[in-house]
This record gives sequence, C-alpha cells and structure tokens, in this order.
Amino acid sequence: MKSVPRAMLLLALVLAAINLRPGITSLAPLIERIAKELSLSRTLISLTTALPVLCMGLLAPFAPRLAMRFGLERTIALCLGVIALALLLRLAGQLSVLLIGSAVLLGAAIAVAGPLLSGFIKRYFAGQMGRVVGWYSLGMAIGGASGAVLTVPVTRSLGDDWSLGLAFWALPALAGLALWWRMPNQVEQEEVAQVGGGLPWGRPRAWLISCFFAIQAGLFYALATWAVARYHEAGLSLLRSNTLFSLSMLMGLPSAFLLPWLAQRFQNRYALLLACGLLSSLCLAMITFAPTLLPEVWAVCIGFSLGGSFALSLVLPLYEAGSPLAVSRWTAMMLCLGYCLACLTPILSGLARDMSGNYQLPFMVLTGLALLMTALAWLMRRSPRRA
Repeated sequence: MKSVPRAMLLLALVLAAINLRPGITSLAPLIERIAKELSLSRTLISLTTALPVLCMGLLAPFAPRLAMRFGLERTIALCLGVIALALLLRLAGQLSVLLIGSAVLLGAAIAVAGPLLSGFIKRYFAGQMGRVVGWYSLGMAIGGASGAVLTVPVTRSLGDDWSLGLAFWALPALAGLALWWRMPNQVEQEEVAQVGGGLPWGRPRAWLISCFFAIQAGLFYALATWAVARYHEAGLSLLRSNTLFSLSMLMGLPSAFLLPWLAQRFQNRYALLLACGLLSSLCLAMITFAPTLLPEVWAVCIGFSLGGSFALSLVLPLYEAGSPLAVSRWTAMMLCLGYCLACLTPILSGLARDMSGNYQLPFMVLTGLALLMTALAWLMRRSPRRA
C-alpha cells in the first residue's frame, strides 16, 4: 500500500470531522421558522436533532464490522457520501417526512464515521494522540460553528429558501468524499467477536465516563436545537439570538484544541472537566433566569465550557485502558450509552416547552443536568483509576 504524507492524513481527518456536525447545528437558526411553516410541534421538530444523536449511539458498535468488510478508509468515504445524500434530501424539506428521514440517514452515517475516525487516529498517529485528537475535535467544532453561523446568511443569499440553506452543507461532505475516496484503503484485521464484545459494563469508571459524555452531549444538542428560540422568547431580536448562538459555537473552536493539549501537558484532565462543569452550570443558570443580562458573556462561556468538555471526553478512554482494543471497547460503550441518552434532551426540552408554554422550565432542567455533570467530574477525579 502506498504511503500517504502525514499532512494529507491530518487534512483528511479534519475534513471528515468538519462534516460530522453542520447537518445538526444548521437547523437551530431556522427551527422555529421551519416548525411554523410545516405546522410541526416543538416535540416533533426536535426529532431532526434527536434522531441523528440516537442513531449515533445505537449504530456506533457496528462501525468496526463495516470497516472489516469494506476497509476503514473506504467506509469513512461512504459515510461522507451518505451525509451528502442526507443533506441533499433537504432540498425537499417542505415534506416533513423527508426532513425527518434525512435526520435518520445523517445520524447513521455519523454513527459509523465517528468511531472509525478514532481508529484512523490510532492507526496513523499513535505517538501523538493528544495533539491529533485536538485537531479532530477542532474540526468538529469548526463544522458545528459553521452550521450555526453561516446557515442564515447562506439561506438569505439563496432567495431566503431554508431548504437550500440546509442542503448547502452537502458541499463540504462532497469535498470530503472526493478526498477520502482517493485514500489507500486498508481492511481491518481484528476479530469481529473481539471488537463487538467485551464492553466494560462492569466497570464503575466506564459508567462515570459514559454518563458524563451523555450529559455534555445532551446539553450541546439541546442548546443546538433550542438556544436561539430561548433568547428570542426572552425578548431579544432574532438576529441577536442567532448571533449569540453563533458566538457559542465559535467559542468551541479554541477550547476544542486547547483543553486536550493542556490535559496532556499537565495531566489535569479531571480538574479541567470539573471547571467546565461549573462554568456550564453558571452559564445555563443565567440563560434560564436572566437571559437578557450580559447574554454575550454567557454565550461565550457556555460555548467554551461545552466545547472543552466534549474534547476532553474524547480522550478519557485513551487514559483509562492500556491497549488499543481496550480503548476501543471503552469508546464504544461511551458513545453507545452516551448518545442514546443524549438524544432525549432535545425531545424532552421541546415537550417541556409545549407543556409549560415557555422555555424557562426546560432550561431549568438543563441547568440541573450541568450540575450533575459537575458532580460526575468530581467523582471521576476522586475515584481510583484502573487500567
């Protein structure tokens, strides 16, 4: 198999990572408009965020099997193709069935691509995991921020047609497909039985890590779905509400790269997780009870803290297990349990909004979840680690 320059491998990794989030975050600035035009309840429209997250949990354990059949690089390329197809289906998004169906297709592709990209890192960057995971999480943050920041101006430039604005994000997925299809393909050699079994269900620390990941992911996707609506309901203009959400997404960029590096450099990952949890709790409390008091400050801080907690979550299994196979087992459990639970937060938040008539109640619950996340970080810091 011909060798590929290290810079090309890193570029392929970052480009794939960029495509894992825009299909989800691009909906947030338009979700209230889409719900009204399609006459959908908040509970139903929240499925466009919740279903991809559910698929990311349920289907993640099957990713190694596909890599063993088709090869890791080829499977990732196919996932990028499916992401592009799902986003192109949103050209017919006025049909609510197709809009929600595109979310399922999107989630299935992300579910398979995510674990395989971690395997890609382990294969080609084993000696520099912390730095490369920083680039990987930075790529996801760039994609998430781009979907939040650019969707509205892109929609306006395309005749104010929201279906075109959503389908626009198929373009970077097609670019990623073109690059990955040219990558040399290598079929996995590990046994299917080994990859698919042996998850550390009996390990308390694995549960702590998985629950922490579930809460931080749930908070992110709930905010990605309802943050703009919360600010707008509080009396801020739609433009300012979108700007605040965009600020949050943009602040995930520096923290996604900086915090994994700090964790590796100073071996203080659990202290950083604790700080992220405390900051997230404070920010969500302000968004809940005083959303018009210095909203830019809290938008910046919540973006930094959640972006950092996500990036740190990605590296936790690397420190908990001693072999690549053990790391993959811990990661599979974290993603499976984490995303299956995280998918509930956008749905339940939308249901609480429909029942209570405002967004304060669901955001009170999100604040409580952030406090629970902080407690889990404290427990992980104090409980003994076993490799």
